[in-house]
Amino acid sequence: MSRYLTPSRIALLALITLYSDGLVPSSATISILSFVISYILPVLSKAREDSIPLDDFTISIEKLQETTITHTSAIPGRTVWDLLLKNLWAISSLDALHAFFDDLPFLLEKPIEESSSETDELVSTRSKRMLLSRNSPLGAFVRRSQLEFTRLQFHDGTSLWKSFIAYRDPTLVFWKRRNPTAGLNSFDSNLQQDLSDADEKLVGLVYGDISDKIFKNANNSTEDTERLLDHQIDRMQRGLLRPVIKDPKLKQFTGIGIRIPHAVQSQLRAMVRPGSAVPDVLYYMQFLEAWKAGDYPSSFENLHRYFDYTMQNGARGMYQYALLNLAILHADFGCFAEAITAMQETIATARENHDLPCLNYSLSWLNQFCRTHARELKDIQKKGVLGSEKEALSFLKAKAKESNMWTLLSTTLLSEAKFLLTNLARRGRYDEALSRMDNVDSETLRALKLQQYWITNLGILKLRRHLYRGELDAGDQVLAQLRAAPAGVQELQFHVSLMEIELEIRREDYPNALALLKELLTEMNRQETDIFQRLKAMILKARVYDKAGTPQKGFSIALRAASLAHKARFLPVLWEAVSAVCRILISVKEFDAAVRLVESVLPQALECEDCELAASLFSCLADGHMGTAGQAKAGSLQRKERLSKTSESLDRAFDEYSKIEDMRGQCEMMAKKATIMHLNGDPVLANDCAAKYLAIKKAAREQN
Repeated sequence: MSRYLTPSRIALLALITLYSDGLVPSSATISILSFVISYILPVLSKAREDSIPLDDFTISIEKLQETTITHTSAIPGRTVWDLLLKNLWAISSLDALHAFFDDLPFLLEKPIEESSSETDELVSTRSKRMLLSRNSPLGAFVRRSQLEFTRLQFHDGTSLWKSFIAYRDPTLVFWKRRNPTAGLNSFDSNLQQDLSDADEKLVGLVYGDISDKIFKNANNSTEDTERLLDHQIDRMQRGLLRPVIKDPKLKQFTGIGIRIPHAVQSQLRAMVRPGSAVPDVLYYMQFLEAWKAGDYPSSFENLHRYFDYTMQNGARGMYQYALLNLAILHADFGCFAEAITAMQETIATARENHDLPCLNYSLSWLNQFCRTHARELKDIQKKGVLGSEKEALSFLKAKAKESNMWTLLSTTLLSEAKFLLTNLARRGRYDEALSRMDNVDSETLRALKLQQYWITNLGILKLRRHLYRGELDAGDQVLAQLRAAPAGVQELQFHVSLMEIELEIRREDYPNALALLKELLTEMNRQETDIFQRLKAMILKARVYDKAGTPQKGFSIALRAASLAHKARFLPVLWEAVSAVCRILISVKEFDAAVRLVESVLPQALECEDCELAASLFSCLADGHMGTAGQAKAGSLQRKERLSKTSESLDRAFDEYSKIEDMRGQCEMMAKKATIMHLNGDPVLANDCAAKYLAIKKAAREQN
């Protein structure tokens, strides 16, 4: 395999020669030059890079024909394709190939210091042509091609010649139309059309089987192979969850990415042939592929291979990235102690090499890892392996601010922010959420970690919908699958635990719900749990007491949760805590206080677009108004106003429950509204509400 030159690049040089000779008309100049530039310059556009097909890394002879055959040339009756074909078949021997490259310097302008009367006379004897600037893209391509050809060993030169013959061979049919004398042996001008047996044996010894796939698939160089590998590695490293990080060495650690499609794997195997030089980056690609496939031994082996080769090639400044890869690999496969040890070595090496981006990222990752896996790292922390988290955080924040690495700084607060993101299910848009989940590219889901996230999130979404609809048996089945979720998605297990407690609440099995909640809180107390999770558990405990008929037991818990949520500025959680406090106030007949408290937070709570939260607040508001109406005199205007506000709040709560398909909430609101209609002396509306209540119950039974 040649390091740079390929048959397709020889064809491009022949096309550039036509342009320099003035044989490409003005009408076709932009199209031809755009085609040439797209292959000789690196990809500049991100959108262009994402859409590159594999065949665009090399140029097939068919692609050349398709581009040039539609353009007429400066010679009447001839297309650009006809003239290109003539130039290609003019290279009729290995000697002609050498002559072709020897003539390339005459396409370029001569430097002033090299100009002489002798060279000027030689240039003037040649046909008048437009010379290329030596620093232009075309000029640089011509100069490098000529330089790479002079560096070729004899064996590589003959291999390039044979590959060029195989590359040009499909055009023999078109060449015969203009040159009827052309035959099967026209690929070499030294051969006659009718060969004797001895000559045929000699040709066989020299050329072998030109139709061999080895020569037909040789239209790629080492540089093309490395470019394709880099492109595939970048696609594997780029995930939907990747933040923007300027340092390209850190891209692979910030997203989940995808695996290599089978078609690309086949093409890579064809490009990296046995006996050819294997690019070091191939081992890194195999490491990423094995990593995302969940093959720990293979990923570990390929990672060592890659960095063994790079260290031998003098890239010792990259040693900290080898350790960083190793640490994250260990962590992904559950080897936490090894991951911490490797990450500490990464930090020490990055400090020694003054690599601030790697150092800041490593400290950020270590801090987030310790927060996420506090239980697993408990024994390691006791041994003092991690050191002081406070010191690491302060150093990380200071250095990240100095380097303006705001993205890395924000990852230290990831545990506080990641649970605040509301999804489509909380707004009752289940079908849209499920549709988006189903539309995830199957190639993306070939990555093991991403597939685990996808399955767990899909299960939580379906479980939430089953609970709201009252389909408790179906919820049990989904919950059993979620309990068996792999350890790679531990951050989602908290949500699964909450849904399990919610299932017991829906069954009205409050003792079991309290037991599960106690286990969850005990587990959280044994480790440094995120404050968001603690607040959600506290609010849920107050809610269980309320459902069990003893809301006063949760008063101190709800107040403490509201205070902590206010200090931490977790506003959605604060509104949930306020709703729990209002329930307790209503239970002790403090109706006015409950109404004022709900009305003060309701506008901001509605901005969260959380239907369940809004329905709970409207329900509290309705109960508060109903309580104040009961305290007013019978038949008074104040009582009628309060009942009217109660009916309005019940309608709003019913609408919010309807959005999330909460059957129990809808039934409760309809039952309360029917009671109000009876109190108002309107039996017709009361019967309508009762009929609607029965219809909802019937629909729930049919779904079950």
